[in-house]
Amino acid sequence: MKVAVVGATGMVGEVMLQVLKERNFPVTELIPVASEKSVGKEIEWNGKSYKVVGMQTAIDMKPEIALFSAGGQTSLDWAPKFAAVGTTVIDNSSAWRMDTTKKLVVPEINANELTKEDKIIANPNCSTIQMVMALAPLHNKYKIKRIVVSTYQSITGTGVKAVQQLENEYNGVQGDMAYNYPIHRNAIPQCDVFEDNGYTKEEMKLVRETQKILNDKTIAVTATAIRIPVVGGHSEAVNIEFENDFDVNEIREILDSTPGIEVQDNLKTFSYPMPIYAQGKNEVFVGRIRRDESQPNTVNMWIVADNLRKGAATNTIQIGEYLIANGLV
Repeated sequence: MKVAVVGATGMVGEVMLQVLKERNFPVTELIPVASEKSVGKEIEWNGKSYKVVGMQTAIDMKPEIALFSAGGQTSLDWAPKFAAVGTTVIDNSSAWRMDTTKKLVVPEINANELTKEDKIIANPNCSTIQMVMALAPLHNKYKIKRIVVSTYQSITGTGVKAVQQLENEYNGVQGDMAYNYPIHRNAIPQCDVFEDNGYTKEEMKLVRETQKILNDKTIAVTATAIRIPVVGGHSEAVNIEFENDFDVNEIREILDSTPGIEVQDNLKTFSYPMPIYAQGKNEVFVGRIRRDESQPNTVNMWIVADNLRKGAATNTIQIGEYLIANGLV
C-alpha cells in the first residue's frame, strides 16, 4: 500500500503522518510530497527516513491512496493527475466539496456512498465535520428543520503563521500578522473571506456542506464564525429545531451510543467539553445539552473537537480505512 501525503510538511500534513502511525494504517511505502522548496528535505516517520518529493515524482510512483492537504488550487491542479494514474485522492481542501460529481464524506455518516469509481473524495470543513457528527443521529430520529450555529475557532485552522502571531503577541514580540488584527486577548468575527451576502466562506461552508452530507436541502442553516486565541480545537454553540419533539435524556443516550462521540454533560461536576481537553484527541465532544425554552422542539448544545484531527487528518484517514476495509482501493 503506497500512500502519498501531499502537504506533508504543513500543519495538517504533520498530524496526518502522526495519525497514520497511531492507527497502524497499512503503509508499505510512504511518499511525502510538498512544494518545490521542500523537495529533498528528509522527514522521519515510523523509525525510517524519507525524502520529500515533488508532485510529478509522486504521480509517477502511482500510490494507491493520496492524502491531500496542500490548499485548494493545488488540489484542483493535481488531484485529477493522481486520479488519472489510478490513485484514490482524499482531499482536505475546499476544492471539490461542492462538486456534484464528488462525494463529501464523514465516514460515520455516509461512507457507504463510496464506490471504486470515486477517485477524488472530498473531506468536509473542520467545523462542519464536528457539527454533523452530532447532528446526523438526531436528524435520523427527530428530523432537523433549522440550525443556528456560532463557532469559536482555533487559530490552528489558519495555520502556522497564526500560531506564531499569537506566540509573538503573548511575548510582546513584533512579527508577521496572519490576521488584520491582534488575536491575543481578542475575538475576530471573521473566518475566511467575505462573500457577496455578507457571510464569510467559513459560515457558508457550514450551510452548504451540512445540507450535502445529511442529504437534505430543506435544512435551514445560519452561521457566525469567530476566531479566538485558542490552539486546542474548535467550539460550537448549536441551536437545533426539530420537526418532532424529543426527550433531552434520550438525546444524550443517542449521542452517547454514537461511534466517535463522547458526551461530557454533568453539571454537578462541571463536566462539559473544552478545547484544552479536546486537543490531541480524535473524538467529538458534546455537552451543555438543554431544551431551548423559547420555542418548541428545539435544543441547545456545545460541540468541541480538535480541528486538526477529526476536523481534518483523522477524518481523512478514516475514509482511507473504509476504502481498504471494503476493497475499494
